[in-house]
Order: sequence, then C-alpha cells, then structure tokens
Amino acid sequence: MRSLIEVWEGIQSVFTTFEWVIVLETLFFAVIIYWVLKTLWENNAKKLIFAYILLVLTAGVCTLFSDRMSIGIFYLFFFLLSLFFLFLFNVEIKRSIWNAGKRTSITASSASTAKMTAVAARADEYVTSIVKAVQNLSKNDIGALIVLSNGNLPKEIVESGVALNAKISSQLIEGIFIPKAPLHDGAMVIYGDRIQAAGCFLPLTQKDFPKDYGTRHRAGIGITEVADVSTIIVSEETGIVSIVKRGEITRYVDSEGLKNFLKEYYWKEFNAEVKK
Repeated sequence: MRSLIEVWEGIQSVFTTFEWVIVLETLFFAVIIYWVLKTLWENNAKKLIFAYILLVLTAGVCTLFSDRMSIGIFYLFFFLLSLFFLFLFNVEIKRSIWNAGKRTSITASSASTAKMTAVAARADEYVTSIVKAVQNLSKNDIGALIVLSNGNLPKEIVESGVALNAKISSQLIEGIFIPKAPLHDGAMVIYGDRIQAAGCFLPLTQKDFPKDYGTRHRAGIGITEVADVSTIIVSEETGIVSIVKRGEITRYVDSEGLKNFLKEYYWKEFNAEVKK
C-alpha cells in the first residue's frame, strides 16, 4: 500500500509533467462522466447518480493507494461501470439519438411556438379523455388498471393481453373495464396517443401492503418496480383513484391531481416532437 507521500508525489508529477496523453484521457473521462450523469438526471434517477459518483471515487482512491490495482484496471472498471449505468436506460438513449437525428434546422420562434401549441393541444385531448373515463369508473365503483408506458415495457407483458392500437377515447376506456367484459380483469397499456393493449397480466409486488390492497393494486405497484412506467388504479370496492410511480403509491387522487400526473407523462412523450 502506498503512503500519503507517494500518492502526493504522484499527483504532483501529473501537473508538473505536461503530456498530451493525460489531457486526452482527462477529456475522455469528462465526456463519459457527463454523458452518464446527464442520462441519469434526465430520467429522474438521482439515487443512481449518487451511486455512480461514489463507485468512481472509491475506485479512484483505491487505485491511488493500492500497489496491486493498476491504472489499467481502474480504466476497465470505470468503462464497464459507465456502460452498465447507460445500459439501464438504453431505450431512452436510443430514442434521444433518433430524435436528434431527425431534428430539423427550423429556428423561427413562430414555427416553434405553433408546433408547441399543437403538441400541447394533443396532450390536453388525451388527458381529458383519460380523466373523464377514470372519473366515471370511480363514480360507478368499476375497477380499472391503466399502465402509462414509455416504450420499454417488457414485450411479454404487452403480448399477454389483446393488441388494440386504438386511439384514446373515454368511451373505449370505460367499455373495456365494464364488469364481465372480456378484458376487464387485466391491465390496459397506453403508449403515447394509443391504447396499445388491454387484458394484460402484470407482476405483483412482493412488498407488504395493507389488506385492502387487492390484486389490482399489487399488480399496479409491481409493474412500476420492474419497469420505468406509471399506473392509474381505480378500486372496485371503494372507487378510490390511486397513482403509482417507481413503486410509490398515492391514494385519494382527485381530478386535478390526475390531470397534473397525466400532463407530466405526456410532456415527456411529446417534448421531443417540439424540438424536431
């Protein structure tokens, strides 16, 4: 194990001896770290940001003080660690690259404003339809489970139901969840502006919850623990509306709270279109 003096002398030598290789290595590290942190931040993974920084710093300190851990091993660890964190959000990265590739050079503020207005109008239309349907289901104590997907829902879950690819409408949503309807027991998957599928089977959470949390609630929580999606749940017994994000459930959601929840979802989905 190196002493503090040896470590300090090594750090000093980096600054006293100019080498282009060191400059390029520093730039390479800075670009990768920036890219990883940017990806985690944009996907609201703040806990992972802390974990990533902690692991990199720990590996760096171990490299400085250890005789056995070479700089090459540190480089390999850093590279594989960064790839791992980026792989967790590979779908979001692909979508970002795809959108960037299709982005036009239009810079006129009037054109940008018009597009933003059109996108906002579409989002409001979908939000209004979903809120209306959920309110009607709640008033009539009709159970419902709606998954707001962002494209990375496991394929087997979507295929466990019936593919619809239908335009969002309050009438269709209510019709699917009517008791004794063929698809009412499963989950509905909404992806952007379409009802992607209905009657889907979801994994149940393994955490402990109150006894009044039935299968529908446990499924609505469970899917958010294994995939980056959100869910809306309507209780069949009480008509209570709940929303779930990242395994955290919020109950007794009113129409205004549901609107804000949906607007946040649609803002993420359609924000890229405004930038094209």
